[in-house]
Amino acid sequence: MASYATTSLLELEVVPTVAYTSNDGDDCTAKKMTKTSEDEEIEITLGQNMHASCLGIKEPEANDKVTGEKEAYLAGVLARYKKRWIERTQHHLGYPFNLDFDYGALDELQHFSLNNLGDPFIESNYGVHSRDFEVGVLDWFAHLWEIEKEEYWGYVTNGGTEGNLHGILTGREVFSDGILYASKDSHYSVFKAARMYRMECIEIETLVSGEIDCLNLKIKLLQNQSKPAILNVNIGTTVKGAIDDLDLVIHTLEECGYAHNRFYIHCDGALFGLMLPFLNKAPQVTFKKPIDSVSVSGHKFVGCPMPCGVQIVRRKHISALSRNIEYLVSMDATITGSRNGHAPIFLWYTLSRKGYHGFQKEVRMCLDNALYLKDRLSEVGVSVMLNELSNTVVFERPQDEEFVQRWQLACQGNIAHAVVMPNVTREKLNIFLDELVEKRSKWFKDVGNQPSCVAFMIGKENCACPLHKITTHK
Repeated sequence: MASYATTSLLELEVVPTVAYTSNDGDDCTAKKMTKTSEDEEIEITLGQNMHASCLGIKEPEANDKVTGEKEAYLAGVLARYKKRWIERTQHHLGYPFNLDFDYGALDELQHFSLNNLGDPFIESNYGVHSRDFEVGVLDWFAHLWEIEKEEYWGYVTNGGTEGNLHGILTGREVFSDGILYASKDSHYSVFKAARMYRMECIEIETLVSGEIDCLNLKIKLLQNQSKPAILNVNIGTTVKGAIDDLDLVIHTLEECGYAHNRFYIHCDGALFGLMLPFLNKAPQVTFKKPIDSVSVSGHKFVGCPMPCGVQIVRRKHISALSRNIEYLVSMDATITGSRNGHAPIFLWYTLSRKGYHGFQKEVRMCLDNALYLKDRLSEVGVSVMLNELSNTVVFERPQDEEFVQRWQLACQGNIAHAVVMPNVTREKLNIFLDELVEKRSKWFKDVGNQPSCVAFMIGKENCACPLHKITTHK
């Protein structure tokens, strides 16, 4: 009988370090040294490091009829991981996922293989689907972004990346010779789409806030007036939470001589696309403006146990993508074809429970808590920036990578950020702040070791390094 002795990630704790050995160009063979819990150094190859602690599948013997030991092993592994996930959820600040949800009422759905094949609006010959829920979710977002039912098409995606892939592909199909314009702070999936579709892509500079620099956009547009423009507009950038000025982008296009039939605008609203509509006096993303598609993530502000999202596009564009699939008795204009039929039900359930008023309350709470975190960080001498209407607090990168890992902070260069989601309470923020203050007292006890200057990343008025603390914080 096969043996199910356990060796798991608990026996091999990977402790990250800052220093990396050299790598050549884009070769994904960069190495870093880590330690096991027994202080034995091991070499990890980036891109393959999970092989050091992955759980191999134990193949049962062909005549193995005794399952008790196997079931106990499987239950033990899942129990350990559940314990780990609970702890990781408690120390989670760097990624925009709403971990405050309870879908216990939907547990029985796992007994069904729900697959929303093809076009959401055309029932295929596969009957175990959730199209009724999916179209209900799409109608909710269409109303949110002010487009009539007969004027839009959309579907529930696997997440924000798929929404960007679909929006940019639609733009490419509408304008086969179009040039993609995206700010350098755009999500990496935008540039991935350009590579996948072999599109000419021009990167636009950004302001210190992370917002697209429309003066630089104007220069690039005027240099390429002979070709249509396909623009990615960020409704909240990944690192700094900056919201591109949609009205100024449209004005810049018009000022450069681009008529509405010569540009396509995709709005990447992964996180903020569901927050901005509930803020008074905030600039709005609406199809009453000459935009063409909007995508949002469902596992971020809504909160779902699996990655998902929503993509809405003007129906007049979708014929450029849609194809008849005879054996499905349906059409298909999606990226993946087969799609998760459970996700629309999770989205429908939460949207039905919270509604517009519920989301408005949560958005206000998140912004208030983000401002609280920003003010507290500033009080203790941490360089910090918070864009208006944002729940993404940007601050100097902690010097201890173990601390970064503990709080799952997303870092870029010398800055890190915390995304204050509905599950992030002030109690959790205070625990984080107390730990950070204690760590900083050790990092900077030596006069020769002082906080890094991050003025280039967040502006000198937000930098609390020794130089800018003196010159701008008198």
